[in-house]
Amino acid sequence: MHRSRGLSAALVLSTAAGLGLVALSQPATALTPPVAFTADDLPTWQTNGIVWALAEAHGTVFAGGTFSQVRPPAGGSGTAQDAVNFVALDAATGDPTSCKLSFTVGSGTATVRALAVSPDKKTLYAGGYFGAVNGTQVSSLAAIDIATCTPKANFHPSVSATVRALAVTDDTVYLGGDFSSVGGSAHARYAAVDAAGGAVKPFRADVDEPGRAVAITPDGKNVILGGDFFTVNGANSHALAVVDAATGDNVRTYPGFIETNSVVKGLDTDATGFYTGNEGTGGGVFDGRIALDLSTLNQRWRDTCLGATQAVKSYQDVLYSASHAHDCSSVGEFPDGRRHHLLAEPTTGTNKLGWFPDTNDGLGEGIGPRAMAISETSDNKYMWVGGEFTTVNGSAAQGLTRFAASPDTGAPTVPSVSAESVKPTEAHVRWRASLDTDDTKLTYKVYRNGGSTPVYTVDGDSVEWSRPQLSFTDKNVTAGSTYSYRVTATDGAGNTSALSATATVTVPTSTQKYAAKVLDDGANLYWRYDESATPFVGDTSPGDQSGIHLNGPSLRQTPAAVTGPSTAIGFNGSDQIVYSNKRTTVPGQYSIETWFKTTTVRGGKLVGFGDNTTRSSGSYDKHVYMRNDGRLVFGVWTNAARTITSPNSYNDNSWHHVVATQGTSGMALYVDGTQVGTLAETSNQSYGGYWRVGGDNLNGWPNQPSSNYFAGQIDETAIYPSVLSAAQVQNHYTLGSAPADSVQTVRASADTYVNAGATGTNYGTSTSLAVRGSAAYETYLRFDLPSAPAGTVLKSARLAVKTTTLSSAGSTDDISVRPVTGSWTEAGTTYASKPAVSQTVVGTLSGATDLSTVYSATLDSAALTPALGGAYDLALTSTGTDALWLWSREAPAAENTPQLVLTFGAP
Repeated sequence: MHRSRGLSAALVLSTAAGLGLVALSQPATALTPPVAFTADDLPTWQTNGIVWALAEAHGTVFAGGTFSQVRPPAGGSGTAQDAVNFVALDAATGDPTSCKLSFTVGSGTATVRALAVSPDKKTLYAGGYFGAVNGTQVSSLAAIDIATCTPKANFHPSVSATVRALAVTDDTVYLGGDFSSVGGSAHARYAAVDAAGGAVKPFRADVDEPGRAVAITPDGKNVILGGDFFTVNGANSHALAVVDAATGDNVRTYPGFIETNSVVKGLDTDATGFYTGNEGTGGGVFDGRIALDLSTLNQRWRDTCLGATQAVKSYQDVLYSASHAHDCSSVGEFPDGRRHHLLAEPTTGTNKLGWFPDTNDGLGEGIGPRAMAISETSDNKYMWVGGEFTTVNGSAAQGLTRFAASPDTGAPTVPSVSAESVKPTEAHVRWRASLDTDDTKLTYKVYRNGGSTPVYTVDGDSVEWSRPQLSFTDKNVTAGSTYSYRVTATDGAGNTSALSATATVTVPTSTQKYAAKVLDDGANLYWRYDESATPFVGDTSPGDQSGIHLNGPSLRQTPAAVTGPSTAIGFNGSDQIVYSNKRTTVPGQYSIETWFKTTTVRGGKLVGFGDNTTRSSGSYDKHVYMRNDGRLVFGVWTNAARTITSPNSYNDNSWHHVVATQGTSGMALYVDGTQVGTLAETSNQSYGGYWRVGGDNLNGWPNQPSSNYFAGQIDETAIYPSVLSAAQVQNHYTLGSAPADSVQTVRASADTYVNAGATGTNYGTSTSLAVRGSAAYETYLRFDLPSAPAGTVLKSARLAVKTTTLSSAGSTDDISVRPVTGSWTEAGTTYASKPAVSQTVVGTLSGATDLSTVYSATLDSAALTPALGGAYDLALTSTGTDALWLWSREAPAAENTPQLVLTFGAP
């Protein structure tokens, strides 16, 4: 509903794997090209105020601004030093040099707003509002001999007001600002003076509002102006113009090119283009960046991100920018949300590259970074950033920071992993792509059952606002067995995340009918809400459209909507939602499906499409919401709300199934398998956005409920790129209550082993268990078995154990699993008092030869059935001589083993 935005391609990834084989990939490189700098901030001396300008020469970085002292970085050595609006620092160390300059004024507040270095790197020019440099009288513009760090006394043009921008050639200094005269001659906000003596040159480019930026084309023929102005030399040209470098005559004006409530704050050039950084005020502003070709002076591209760009810097085909970008949805990237202060994009387009260091807004106007400079030394290169920020990458750092080309030391974030199995033939492992602030391409390795060799390796691309689901389908599985998976992420420099938390899945002995049908009918988003931790919501469909929990919904709610092992999710009705991670558009035909359960009388949105993730959407339709009276509404927006409303209410604390479809035949709404309404509407609002579950904007919709957010439980949400037929909807509803197998895992409540070589020793507190025929080790396990769920029987049982990391832990011998018939205790049993063991073998563990690996043995379910609802003891014995060493329940590495995996189903 309401406003609509265009969509360009977003950085997304969908990776699905089939066979359980290692996928060979090209090795990622350090710092995903073409990014030249890491995002790891280096220790740098700090200011006690704002840095407005930076320049560089011979490995020294000059910083100017409004401050009075500099101090060591947090944890660094040294003491604070006086530094009056200027400091010179070693580019490689971040420490102050011996060059000390004070920029002062008799009245008012002195400030340095612009710095530029001559092409021969011998002279530093400074502009701002000041009357003296180290006591030498000047007038808001000064020239400094870099070698001696002294002001040049013969350079003293008089400037009537603040200088905000400088650019320098071999013989000319161009300046822009607030002034109306230079050297006694009238010059409205732009002028040029002789680089040696400061004499005013005949260049005239008068503008009607302040000049904020100036740059020289590489051939020296033209000067680019940027600022607040609306006219240049009397011609209409708001905020941007190109003038002749000798005369100041207009070469190219840009009437109507930049919004009237936006200005140009920064300029930069390279061999082929020039670039603007823009800031706006109010609605409908342009806050982003523009690239223009030098050959034609025409626009190459326009980045319409919102967020007050203050500086731009082109380096090696990348445009780095300083801003507080908070909404890049107009270029297919992140929606309105948190601020991103440092970004990079190719000079050929607007797609953001993998460089995401960050600052806070800081002091003053709360903009963040204000200036950028690059310094190349003999063995490294550095990106320096100055501004009003007080933190960098979350740690205290004021006014100044820097980033090197190498080394890259930051590791990717730990992947969020979940696993699921719908069929007896495969397990589906999926994870949210990690974030690395200076690498978009990462290498992921999947490890199974605690193994040290990955079973799958794949590369994936991600940026902060697009961390798509990657997945691996493990087909090397056995029905009824339990498998555990962990994933790591590695960047191009070899920095590797910690292992993810373990995701465990038990492969069913029969297909989960409801889930299988949803997949067979073509869902390209399917959230089952079985995760035990936030924020990742795995997508069971091939679409890999994972979700993100917001504000901590209640997980693993039972009983769930459909039969089987799956669980539901609970929402509080005030701020909890799940949103899809991948920005997308909705095709002309689609279906929305979910189950819900509630008693709310405040209504709320169950499922819908909107253009934001963590905030209320500005465009929102294709949604199902509940009114206060419990009736359901399915609506789309076509410059007006077009809706279907159910005749009945469903806030009765029972699970209900709802499906909403739209296609060439119009709209249809189904509840509990039955069609309850139709509407001959085939269109809807077109925009890029995200699927949201649990709440979003409902302003302006008929019978708007008291709450935009749904209070209750939701389960089995699916989105289809097609219209489900009435028969399919009815089938889904019926399958929701169809008998299904359920799997329960039971961890050992007691375990120990005995040793014939130490007949009086008890091993009940040991983290290991052992089995061998000669000299004998025997292991005893106790399980507290559940009763069979009503109407079911025990269909299968497996014992899962994990070998230790001991070099000789594995065994080539068969291990027999037998019932224990005698008495024993974990704390008291020794070899001398070991219990009697049945001669009946209820299972055999074979081939447990690898270290740190989970193995399982199929057990005779008929032997276990009489013990359901009580304690059941098993012994592991052997007749061989090759010892098997296992983790006990006391071991942190045991991954919940030893355990029984019990499958219950209809008789």
